[in-house]
Amino acid sequence: MQSITSPAVARRPRAFLRVAGADAADFLQRMVSNDVEALAVGDACDALLLTAKARVIAPLRVVRRADDDFLLLTEPELGDTVREQLRRTRFAAKVELEPEEHESWLVLGGAELLDERPPGEEVGAEEFERWRIEAGVPRWGHEIDDRVLPAEAGLDETHISFSKGCYPGQEPIARQRYRGKVNRRLRVLDVEGDVAPGDELQLNGKNVGRITSAVPGVALGYVRVEVPDDATLVFAAKPGSARLR
Repeated sequence: MQSITSPAVARRPRAFLRVAGADAADFLQRMVSNDVEALAVGDACDALLLTAKARVIAPLRVVRRADDDFLLLTEPELGDTVREQLRRTRFAAKVELEPEEHESWLVLGGAELLDERPPGEEVGAEEFERWRIEAGVPRWGHEIDDRVLPAEAGLDETHISFSKGCYPGQEPIARQRYRGKVNRRLRVLDVEGDVAPGDELQLNGKNVGRITSAVPGVALGYVRVEVPDDATLVFAAKPGSARLR
């Protein structure tokens, strides 16, 4: 199968949560990892809802629709989780949390749009998955879950503000950024053989990585940072090989 050429668009399943009220901006600023108060009306940013230990509860897209009205986009299976987590931490904040229904479209390599199909060729699930893997875009339940540190998946570069005020998980996120290091990182790999999520990668007989998503010829996986970029990796339990892009 050939790689997708631009323009291409894909329908993206999402759950949507309205966060609105007099305290909406302040409440979200204290709850998520990015600087939502800095958003102008009509702008959006990516963010994370985290535990106090910086484990990912849910990845979010935050759209500011008015000074006191925000729309959160997350994965379909996480809508109730996000609403319940925010409801339990709302306390006396004047904010409403209500699910909404919308249609989301993603321009591959570009913007995510609501309720308006953008121009371009629509691709199906298989083509979208190949694009996602080749672009190194992590997916909940594959590359992101409550065991993954944001920096391991590269989310510290896209979903986190290091200049905003406090939010759950801020301290371990900052320690990781300024005083620590990660042992593994998400990488795109060219692969040969029948590859599947969960396959272990080896170098010189030692396990150094794990595949998280795969389509024929290319995969995503976590690989230890000390593995050289020009190394050829093999699979622990089956024929085949992989090389880092």
